[in-house]
Amino acid sequence: MIKFNIAQWRAWAPGLESVDAWQAWSHQPTLPQSSDAAPDVSFLPAMQRRRLSRLARMAFSVGWPLAEGLEQLPLVFISRHGETPRTFEILSDLAAEQPLSPTQFSLSVHNAVIGLWSIMRGETSEMTALAAAGDGLEHGLLEAATLLAEGAPHVLLVITEEQPPEAYANWIDDVPFPYALGLLLTPGDDWQLSLGSDDGQTPKAPWPHALNLLRLLLGAQNTCQHAWMNRVWTWQHQH
Repeated sequence: MIKFNIAQWRAWAPGLESVDAWQAWSHQPTLPQSSDAAPDVSFLPAMQRRRLSRLARMAFSVGWPLAEGLEQLPLVFISRHGETPRTFEILSDLAAEQPLSPTQFSLSVHNAVIGLWSIMRGETSEMTALAAAGDGLEHGLLEAATLLAEGAPHVLLVITEEQPPEAYANWIDDVPFPYALGLLLTPGDDWQLSLGSDDGQTPKAPWPHALNLLRLLLGAQNTCQHAWMNRVWTWQHQH
C-alpha cells in the first residue's frame, strides 16, 4: 500500500477547463464531444508555443500552474500512446516517399514533452516519461511515491492522452477524447493506493480511468478501482 497527499490538481478536456465544469461533470459524467480545441498556453512565449502539439499543450496547461513557485520539482509524465498524430504524419510521409522533418521526428519521441518542459522551465530535477499500457497512471504514482520516499517535498505527476488518428480506431479504444490530468503530490496519508488481483468483476467506466480518479478527488465517491490484465488497483481518499 502506498500513501500520499494530493496538494493540488488541474485537468483539461474539450469543454472542461474550469473547476466548476469538472465539478459538474464529476456528478454527471458524460463523454465530451471530440473537437480540435486546444488548451490555452498563452503563458509561454509565441516561439515556444509553435513547437507544441496538442498533447504537449495539454501537459503544459495542467502542469505549469501546479509548478508555479516551486524549484527542483521532479516530474513523472505518463502517456500510453504518446504523440500518435505526429508519428502518423511521419509514417504517412514515409509511405509517400516524402522527406522527413527532423523537427517532427525529434518531437515525436516519448520523452519529447519532458525535454521541452526542462528547457522552458530551466528545470534540472529528475524527470521520467512512462508508457505503461492500461495502468500507466498507477505505475506513474509508484514512480512518484519513490521520489517522495527519497525526500522530494513535491512531485508533479502528469498523465495525458491525445485522441489517435482514425486509422488506429480498430486498435486503440481507450481514448474516447483527449484529456490531461496533473497532480501535485506531497508526503502524507490522506490518500492510499493498493494492489490486488482482478476477479473479472471490476466495472469499467466509459471515460478514461484518470478522470475516474478526478471524480474521487471532487468528492463524487470515496473509492475507485481500476483493473488491467490480472491487476486491480484501489484508490481511496481518507476524508
